[in-house]
Formats: sequence, structure tokens, C-alpha cells
Amino acid sequence: MLTRNCLLLFLWILVNEGLVSSLRQPSPPLGRGRTGRERARSSAGPMRNGAAGFQRVKRGWVWNQFFVLEEYMGSDPQYVGKLHTDLDKGDSAVKYTLSGEGAGSIFTIDQTTGDIHALRSLDREEKPYYTLRAQAVDINTNRPLEPESEFIIKVQDINDNEPKFLEGPYIASVPEMSPVGTYVTQVTATDADDPTYGNSARVVYSILHGQPYFSVDPKTGVIKTALPNMDREVKEQYQVLIQAKDMGGQLGGLAGTTIVNITLSDVNDNPPRFSKSFFHLRVPESSAVGSAVGRIKAHDLDIGRNAEVQYTIVPGDGGAMFDITTNEHNQEGIIILKRPLDYETKKAYTFKVDASNAHPDPRFQSFGPFKDTATVKINVLDVDEPPVFNKPSYVMDVYEDTPAGTIIGAVTAQDLDASGSPVRYSIDWKSDLDSYFDIDPVEGTISTNELLDRESIAQHNISIVATKLNSPVLTSRVAVTVHVLDINEFPPELASPYETFVCENAKVGQVIQIFSAKDQDLPSAGQQFSFRSTKADLKNKNFTIRDFGNNTAGIMTKRSGFRRRLQEIYFLPVVIEDNGYPSKTSTGTLTIRVCGCESDGSLLTCSAEAIFLPVGLSTGALIAILLCIVILLVIVVLYVGLRRQKKKETLMSSKEDIRDNVIHYDDEGGGEEDTHAFDMGTLRNPKVVKENLYRRDVKPEMKRGPRPAVSQDSADIRDFINQRLKEHDTDNSAPPYDSLATYAYEGDGSVAESLSSIESLAVDLEENYDYLSDWGPRFKTLAGIFGEQSETQSDSTTTENTH
Repeated sequence: MLTRNCLLLFLWILVNEGLVSSLRQPSPPLGRGRTGRERARSSAGPMRNGAAGFQRVKRGWVWNQFFVLEEYMGSDPQYVGKLHTDLDKGDSAVKYTLSGEGAGSIFTIDQTTGDIHALRSLDREEKPYYTLRAQAVDINTNRPLEPESEFIIKVQDINDNEPKFLEGPYIASVPEMSPVGTYVTQVTATDADDPTYGNSARVVYSILHGQPYFSVDPKTGVIKTALPNMDREVKEQYQVLIQAKDMGGQLGGLAGTTIVNITLSDVNDNPPRFSKSFFHLRVPESSAVGSAVGRIKAHDLDIGRNAEVQYTIVPGDGGAMFDITTNEHNQEGIIILKRPLDYETKKAYTFKVDASNAHPDPRFQSFGPFKDTATVKINVLDVDEPPVFNKPSYVMDVYEDTPAGTIIGAVTAQDLDASGSPVRYSIDWKSDLDSYFDIDPVEGTISTNELLDRESIAQHNISIVATKLNSPVLTSRVAVTVHVLDINEFPPELASPYETFVCENAKVGQVIQIFSAKDQDLPSAGQQFSFRSTKADLKNKNFTIRDFGNNTAGIMTKRSGFRRRLQEIYFLPVVIEDNGYPSKTSTGTLTIRVCGCESDGSLLTCSAEAIFLPVGLSTGALIAILLCIVILLVIVVLYVGLRRQKKKETLMSSKEDIRDNVIHYDDEGGGEEDTHAFDMGTLRNPKVVKENLYRRDVKPEMKRGPRPAVSQDSADIRDFINQRLKEHDTDNSAPPYDSLATYAYEGDGSVAESLSSIESLAVDLEENYDYLSDWGPRFKTLAGIFGEQSETQSDSTTTENTH
């Protein structure tokens, strides 16, 4: 502790005499030298020359950060640095203020000189730096002379923390027999000092204890093996002491240590070895086949899986009589008898046993064969054997409430010796304290001595003793387990209420329903049920019961031609019997409904109303018919709608605008005989003419021929034209421009015969169409057309007359 304090005092003296003294100089250049860089800022301050307003002035004081030594032990406050501005003329007109982290509590400032002091000792590991704000204000008006500036006071680190192993002590392992440089583990030490300042946090690793077995990397802390072929069987545990020293391992650095416990893990580098080369065993001739007659063991210095030993008998004298297995717990070789022994036949057997590794490692095969061999001799002993039961144990069943004296089973034992002594049987009284059972001493039959109750005791375990008559000391025992069975108390019943139907087109011998049964008695796993018809129903001509023998049965038809009109429902009783003791029976009733079915047997309907439906029409057929009707109705509606829409269309459907135009069709009809191109009946029937609307926007190209004169004063024609004019004037569907309308009318009894435009073309008579001009502007175009034709015809007539 004294050394540490002296070191801190020495560092403090150096700082006071050197670094801090430079900070005490008030000139700005020293402040800039302290920070190592300048930060130019601009601010607005009051004008010194009395001008109204503000002007931008250059900051006269610059700083960035100060340093303060941590763990300062002096009696006076530690000097940190000095704040100064060019606006301070030394007349005490400027006041310095300090705010931020630790202002007033840790750091204080002289308001007049700007000197900053630390009031107490600081720890860099607790807080590495403090952010503060300083400002120069007018001492009289308290108005800021410059904007507030922010700076940092950084706690300068000293080497006051030793490296620490946060995860120690360490536990590691490495396989034995590993080569030099095998990785073991890595240790890490942490130093709380500032890693960016000096060598205080620079750690170097070294081994204080654990050589020459292991080594450590001084920079990374990685521990590796330093000796080859370290044997776990020689030494398994190693304790290594690792040191971490700061200051780069130099003198005066602080150090920390940790312990690394290293274990050599096992590899299979040792073969098994017998403790002796000859084993002598004795086995009675009465030993049972499969019993263990002796044990031998080979020791392996390895552990775990590498110590597993596999034993084999070398083919020879005893290979057919004995076998050997490995005990997984202690790796002993257990010799087992494979065949019965007979002292009178052979008295001794000799054979060899090999012990080898169960999981050999190929890396160590060069060390030699990884197995050992020993000789085993077995002598057969002649003994007077007790009686032997023909079974190792017996299991018997008996129903509860069985009358006393009922025989439930028997045991058998015999004397295998040459003497063949008779055997007597008895029950060990300790196993049957209440004397529920009795045994015949000669026959070995076991019978009940009292009524048994399953609810009280469901299982009895008794021991039967067999004794040789000529040697009572030779006895043998066998365990007998007696299960008390539950009496059959519940009758069976149908597994569910079956809803059965038979098709009207069912065939003879057809199975229409498969059903099963259930029983509330336990256990349900071994239950067996049988099914049959009742005696009263044996003469049933409609249905019968067929037992399948697997706890299920089926309803089979005995005839065909079932009709719902005659009988809709049939009731079929069925007798169900279980295999319990005593057996129980019950009678269930199956309801069979007559239904209509498809030809493949699929159900259509079972309702009575379906009888009156048309024969041969299934549900699918009816749906198809209805669908066709709906489609036809839709088609009719669409057709009618289209027809109505066509009637509403205007007469001028051409894409070209034909207003005030006459369209010529160079197609001349074939006369009255051409009944395909024109409907002549329409021209001759006035009523039809009224109902049909002709094209009024096209004037056919006519070739006029000579025709007889027709009186224009005919009242019949005038009335017809006036009526047609009225119709066209009131027609709302007429186009909104001039159009050509054809007025074709053949009067009754006309001497001019047909007035059709087809025949009238051949009539070359003059006709005055001037009256068309008096009918209004709608007939202006028509009057112009016929007027031009009249003039042409007049000129032609005059020319002919001249000739």
C-alpha cells in the first residue's frame, strides 16, 4: 500500500510541475496546445463601440478537453485547467460559469480567473470522462458575451487495477498420448485500466506451476501440451497455475493468477489381460441349461467404453457344451451351460477363452495384439438332485364363487436321478396363510378350499414344494399364480341402434347389413359373441342371420321383390350370446326399411312420398330436365329482347351519313313472277301495307315506260296518301333529316291495273309532282327529285313528237 501511495505521489508531482503548469498559463495559445487542436467558432456578442444591435465576433477562447489524474491523493483540490476569452481585459468585467456533469459537486470554477479544480479524487473505472458546458457572461448585466461551449474533462488512467480471470478456475481435458502442441483450453484475463493509454491494460500470460507438461501462449492465453505420450494410467490429473501480468509483463506491473485443472481423457491404448492363465471350475451335473456355471475376468487399464471386453470360446472340447457372455457392469466373462450335463457320460471339459477389446483403436494396433488367452477346465460333479418341475412357474385361472373342492390345475415334478424316487407335493403354509387352496400330495392337483371373492383378492401367489420320498431333505419349489376371474354378469347387446334398409331390387342371399355386439363385462379384449335367429323367427321367409365368427354378423335376404307399397318396415329379432361364465344371452331387434335404390345399389329414397313419383325418373334426371327448361327460357327471353331492340333501331344503320343523298341499287326485280325477291301480296293488300314499314331513305332507280294516265283527283288515292303523310309526320322513329318514302298503293278495281313501282316503271306517262312542293319542307327533296324527272320526261316526249 505504501509503495502504491508513493507511486501516486510521484506521478502527481510530475503532473503539477509539468503538464498542469502549462495549463495554468492564461494565454490562449497554451489552451490550444493543451487540447492539441483548435475549434473555430463564431458567435454574436454585444458591440463594444456603442453601436445599436449585434455583430458577429470571433471566439477568443478555444478548448476541447482537459485531463485530470485519477486517484489524486493531495490535500488541495486538483487543478484541471483554465478558461479564458479575449474579451476578458483583466478588469474583472467577465464572469465564467460552469454547468454539466459534476459541476459544483466534483468540479468548480473561479468565476473571475476561469480556473477549474477537481474537489475530490476520481476513478476512471467508475466514470472515464465528464461532459461540461462553460460560458463567459458580463459580470454587471449577466448577459452572455459568447455562446455556451461544451468540453470534456477526461480522467487520465493510472495502473491501479490488476488483471483478473473472470471465468476461473478453469477445468479442461485433453486425450492421453496426445502429441506436443495439442490444444487444451484458453484462459482470458481482463484488466479494468484504459487499454488506449500506455501499457496498463496490456496483459502477458505465463505458467507458474505445471511445467514441463503444458505451455501457455503469452499473448492469447492458449494452453497446449508440452510433453508427448502422457499416459493417463500413470497420472490422470494435472493442476496448472497461470499468471496474467499487465504493463506488458515488465517490472512493476500488477498480476493476477488462476488455476487450470487438466484431466487426461482415456483412449483405448491398453489391451485386456487375464489375472491368471488357467481357471478351474466345478459344476454339478444338475445345473440347468442356460444357467451360469462360472465366471472369469480379464482386466483392462482403460476406462469406460475403452475398457469393454469381448470374450469368445476357442472351438474345441467345450465349444458345443458351453457359451460365454460379458457382464456389462463389471466386464466379467460368464460361462453358461448350453446342454445338460451327465456325470456318468463325461466328468470334465477343457477349452480356451480369448479376451479382446470390443472397440479397438487403430492408432495403437502397432503396440501388439489387443487380446489375451486363458485356459478353462470344468469338472462335472455327481450330486443327488432334488425333484425338478416340468415348468419354471404355473399360472391357473378360477372363477369367483367356485364351489370348494373344485380342481383348478396340477403341478408335476420328477426325480432325475437313477434311483427315480417318488415325489410328494405340499403347499408352503407361509404363501397360503388363509388356506384358500389344497393340493393332492401324490398327484399334485390343486383345488379350492374356500369360496373365492375377486373383489377381495384378485390374484393368489402360492408356493408348491416337491420332496423326494427317499430323501426328504432334497426339495424344490415352484411358484403358482392363481387368477380369480370375474363372473359374467351382463348380457351382450347390439353395438349401436342400426338403421338398416333393403333395396326393392335386392337379390336373394344379399348381405344388406353387418352388425356387431358389445358387453359391459371386463375384460373386453377376450370377449367372443355368437349371433343367431330366434326359434320363433327360424321360419322367416324374408331375412336370416349369418354369423361370421369374428364377433360380427350380417343380415341376409332370403327372397327378392320387396315393395314399399306392400310393407315398408320389417323387424328382425337376433339372439346374441357371449362366452362368459356363465354365458349370457340377449335378444335385439333390427329395423329394416324398404327403400328405392339405383341399379348399382346406391340409395335413392326411403320416404313414402317417393312412391308416387314417376317411375324411372331419378333425382338426377329431374334436375337435368329442370336445367334444360331454364336454359330454353333464357334463350327465348334473349331472343325476344334482341327482336325488340332491332325494332327500336333507326332506319339509317349505315356507318355513312346518307342525309340528303339518294342511294341507287342496281338491282332490278324479276317482276310479279319473282316471288322470292319481293312479297307481291304485300303490295296488293292495303292492310299489310299499313303494318309494314319500308325504306324511306332510298329511292329505287326507275326506268319509266309508257303507262296510262291516272286521275290525280282520285279520292281513294288522295285519302291513302294523306293517311300515309299523317303517319310519317307523327312517326317518332323517323330520322331527323329528309328521306325518301315510297307510297305504293293499288286501288280497288283500278282500270290502270297494278300501281306497283315494279310495273309502273314500264308506263311512260307524264305526271305532275308540283303538289309535293306544297306539302312542306320535309318533301322538298322529294319534290326536287320528281320535278327533275318530270322535266326530263317532258323533253323526251317533245322530242318524240317532233320526230
